[in-house]
Amino acid sequence: MQTYVLGIDVGTGGTRALIMGADGRVIASATSEHEPFATPQPGWAEQRPEDWWRAAGIAVKKALAKGQLRGDQISSVGFSGQMHGAVMLDGAGAVVRPALIWCDVRTEKQCRDLTERVGAEQLIRLTCNPALANFTVTKLLWTRENEPQNWKRVRSVLLPKDYVRFRLTGEKATDVADASGTLMLNVAQRQWSAEILKAAEIDKSWLPKLYESTEVCGKVSVKGAEATGLSVGTPVVAGAGDQAAGAVGMGIVTPGAVSATIGTSGVVFAATDSPALDPKGRVHTFCHAVPGRWHVMGVTQAAGLSLRWFRDQFDCTPARDERDPYEQLTAEAATVAPGADGLLWAPYLMGERTPHLDSAARGVLAGLTASHTRAHVIRAILEGVAFSLRDTFTIFAEMNVPVRNIRLGGGGARSRLWRQIQADVYGQEVEIVETEEGAAFGAAILAGVAAKIWLSVDAACDSAVCVVERVTPIPANVAVMNAAGIAYRRIYPAMKSILAS
Repeated sequence: MQTYVLGIDVGTGGTRALIMGADGRVIASATSEHEPFATPQPGWAEQRPEDWWRAAGIAVKKALAKGQLRGDQISSVGFSGQMHGAVMLDGAGAVVRPALIWCDVRTEKQCRDLTERVGAEQLIRLTCNPALANFTVTKLLWTRENEPQNWKRVRSVLLPKDYVRFRLTGEKATDVADASGTLMLNVAQRQWSAEILKAAEIDKSWLPKLYESTEVCGKVSVKGAEATGLSVGTPVVAGAGDQAAGAVGMGIVTPGAVSATIGTSGVVFAATDSPALDPKGRVHTFCHAVPGRWHVMGVTQAAGLSLRWFRDQFDCTPARDERDPYEQLTAEAATVAPGADGLLWAPYLMGERTPHLDSAARGVLAGLTASHTRAHVIRAILEGVAFSLRDTFTIFAEMNVPVRNIRLGGGGARSRLWRQIQADVYGQEVEIVETEEGAAFGAAILAGVAAKIWLSVDAACDSAVCVVERVTPIPANVAVMNAAGIAYRRIYPAMKSILAS
């Protein structure tokens, strides 16, 4: 009988379910959207975990129906999801308050307090990362300080995808890749850090059990089966956070392989054989979804979000144009020459991680003149996001992290113009893979390894991931982008001086 595996990705905008066959091909996929995340105050971002579970049930049932499959034909389930979110549960497993998700940056005070308590160098030594407002532990500290009544009810803490798995299986579990983004993990040793938990006064019993990404950590329960259409007892593997799972789905598992993925955020991700450190903490060092490997990554908070923000606020495309709205925007941008006639965009709409580590950073449109058009602004946004991602490549060079091939993912891979812009800005050929299904595809691969379809993650990627296109940088464009990049790097310090006055 044909073997099928299921990957579930609990994203920011929705939950995606993807069914893969034993040959590595996608059989069916479906997505169910989430309620928009709430922003009660600037810099805050919250979602209801119960809504993720609702969406997961819908997406899985839709995928099974599309594939004309029964639940008992799924041999294993893998998970992926948005990282860093804080899901707080009471003793009965009920959600205490809406989850503070990855792009919530209200916790600057808690970051400073924890850094002072532990010491900046010691914090990086223990966790391979500095305290950032995005990380889970700072969200817990904020809740304790600002919502004492809610905090009294907390008895366990989960990451977003792990809450959905808890509802599916009844088990509280996580993987070392996703746990790396909590700032509570000793990344080098792949275990919870006793020192950080003590400094933060977090009870270790509140944290889920740790697994490697391909390990089975639970089975579908009766309630989980009713909600999803899966069969009771189906094995569920630990999976990985969306970045590590997405990298697996693109074959970024060995040193020298790098991905540049543009979703809501933007991530440049490199696989490593050891936990490579940036002493300044400008890039994250996390466990990989591949046992015994790590990865480093730089993050642009508002990459695709920059284009979505423009679309939502300023789009006036004629209703008769039936193309995808992003296709319409990039087609408009393509009418403008590289460099956008001097217009520059700094994509700091939600603060910034790499390289500035500054949650107070703000977006900037610089160099605007009366001759600039909508198309110039759109092109400047596309180029500005690429400039921001290039900052990570600069740091990789300082760290001696090899970059032999770059594969593009997310919206930046689907747009022909954005692909060329990235090749020109990075000054290096970029690759496009055949199946760019993101983290859900990687989650399915991890489930396939657990189901013995492949002997290892490496073997799975060799079999299931195929490069179908290469985009070469255009020398004239590279020269323009290099000059514009120099000007781009002056925006952040100028913005800081203005906001500080």
